[in-house]
Amino acid sequence: MERTLFGISAWTRQMLAEELVGPGRTYVGAELPGGSLVGYAGIWFDGRDAQVMTVATDPGYQGRGIARRMLVTLLERARALGAESVLLEVRVDNAPAIHLYETLGFTQLGRRRGYYQPENVDAWTMQLLLPREVREVREVRPEQEAS
Repeated sequence: MERTLFGISAWTRQMLAEELVGPGRTYVGAELPGGSLVGYAGIWFDGRDAQVMTVATDPGYQGRGIARRMLVTLLERARALGAESVLLEVRVDNAPAIHLYETLGFTQLGRRRGYYQPENVDAWTMQLLLPREVREVREVRPEQEAS
């Protein structure tokens, strides 16, 4: 699936194996009832921000919400880890992925020229801010505001 989706930019088997066990990594997979893998996605948390490392869905299963479900799971994990934001790079010519990220709340930060090598394709950098949840709400009376 990696080679089919990413062509000459695909990670090797060794790169994938090392990535899966790397520090701060969380990976999820989508499989059919029979156990066949049809998607995988992962993030890396550095103690402040989470970085989407990869999102892949088998071409025969694209458009069915698999990538969205995997990303939502990873965004929940990033929040649980205390990440302030989630960052990613996406090929500027990958309209379906860009649309997915935008519907999840990601915004474009900038363009990285020639980011995807050896094809020399630019990438959009995108970010999703993860605001801290309000842990406690208490009433403040007008006489308390002045003090």
